[in-house]
Amino acid sequence: MHRITIQYAMPENPADFDEHYFTRHVELVRPLPGLAGFSWSKPRPLGGEQTVYLVAQLDFESADDLKGALRSAEMAAAGEDAAGLGVATTMFSGEVVEGF
Repeated sequence: MHRITIQYAMPENPADFDEHYFTRHVELVRPLPGLAGFSWSKPRPLGGEQTVYLVAQLDFESADDLKGALRSAEMAAAGEDAAGLGVATTMFSGEVVEGF
């Protein structure tokens, strides 16, 4: 399994962010070629200031599936839409390794 993880910074208006993210952006992510799973969370810090509002995880069966999705028109559309969310993002990918 290979995963893309995207962290979204704290938005100025969380309600507006959620409206855009969950009604528009997620619909652009659904048709990504090779997408095997999608999950999200709104993490809370264990101490200190909250800087991350939402974390999304996109799972793919293989590195080739992930690479194909990154090169797809669907990912280009999702990336363009993400820019309209108005928050900084950090995106990274890697192989998922079970620890137990």
